[in-house]
Amino acid sequence: MFVRSLYISTGHNFFGHHGQEPGEHPIEEVEEIECVVGRGIRGDRFFDYKSDYKGQITFFSIEVFAEVCRAVGTGAKSPGAARRNVITEGVDLNTLIGQRFTVQGVEFEGVCECSPCYWMDRAIAPGAEEALKGRGGLRARILTSGMLRAGR
Repeated sequence: MFVRSLYISTGHNFFGHHGQEPGEHPIEEVEEIECVVGRGIRGDRFFDYKSDYKGQITFFSIEVFAEVCRAVGTGAKSPGAARRNVITEGVDLNTLIGQRFTVQGVEFEGVCECSPCYWMDRAIAPGAEEALKGRGGLRARILTSGMLRAGR
């Protein structure tokens, strides 16, 4: 699996904002992230969110993102708009659900699809939620601590 880019945010814009306006916490592209076993990504909004949380880290395919952008007719959006942590290339993330896998020496357990919600229509473009169904990315648990770096 190639790690194309990495993103973190210190706060929630959509999660927990049902019936409200989204938050204004920027998503920040970073060169590396520290994955902490059982806790999440240091500096990210879900770090220490709750014990054994299924979304300690999220993965999203650049290929899926490009297809969705074409389908909904949006221009040059950053894949950070999807608010996933690890943008991957060359892997079908759905095949990792229920599997242990290793990226750059860090071990993960794929838990479930990171299902798209209605906020995707606002974050990416109208129609994005529908276009992402069944391929919204992967929620995973961190099984060993370590660093992930973009471009590897």
